[in-house]
Amino acid sequence: MKQHFTADEALTPLECAIKFECLAYGRRALYIGSMMLDNYFVRYIPLLIQVLVAIVLATVMIVLSHLLGKHRWTAAKHTPYECGINPTGDAQQRFSVKFYLVAMLFILFDIEAVFLYPWAVVARKLAMFGFWEMLVYIGLVLVGFFYIWKKGILDWNKPERSEG
Repeated sequence: MKQHFTADEALTPLECAIKFECLAYGRRALYIGSMMLDNYFVRYIPLLIQVLVAIVLATVMIVLSHLLGKHRWTAAKHTPYECGINPTGDAQQRFSVKFYLVAMLFILFDIEAVFLYPWAVVARKLAMFGFWEMLVYIGLVLVGFFYIWKKGILDWNKPERSEG
């Protein structure tokens, strides 16, 4: 069942939004199916189609690659690959604690930097209060940075303490 809207009719807010959206296409008669007004999930059909096309395309590529590709197994193909260098040593070797400390500090400061983006979006609305608030935040981050710098966590040339 189709509905025809005219300018004289009183419309609900949903119908007004739909009518306004359709008026942008010209002054032709506007017909909207009743399914569009009743089902909220109809808007997501294009997204569903895009996801399905992506899945089908990826599957087709993998299957064609498997069917058309050459399958020659050699010893070189079964060795671990480490950035173009022949692997040396055992994969179970111990890493320095400094590696983990620097990795955790990177994640910590990276997350702190992410908090700057929402502030930057609303910085003008916050006015001077937002400026001083962010100045305190950056000050605290810098205090933490200078603390780890003074502790020598970022200095890779210092020998590690021996356990014993």
